[in-house]
Amino acid sequence: MNFTGIIIGLATFIIIGIFHPIVIKAEYYLGSKCWWMFLLSGIIFCALSVTIDNLIVSTILGVTAFSCFWSILELKQQKERVRKGWFPKGPGHK
Repeated sequence: MNFTGIIIGLATFIIIGIFHPIVIKAEYYLGSKCWWMFLLSGIIFCALSVTIDNLIVSTILGVTAFSCFWSILELKQQKERVRKGWFPKGPGHK
């Protein structure tokens, strides 16, 4: 049996689940100007992904990289949700 797809699928599910509250907390405490941290993290994870020989680890690092990139968009959308009053304003809103 080959469990590679199941492992990668589960890891992707967990990574997406972890990034959801990270984006909310980052926007709350730092505001939307912290987008560059997600960009830098994504670039680092991409670089790691292409240097790793193990298929599963490389794929999980790639998924993490693009979750970081997607979080930039989500950060801007979270700012809009806060503006609409769906989420509270935090100290990152000056």
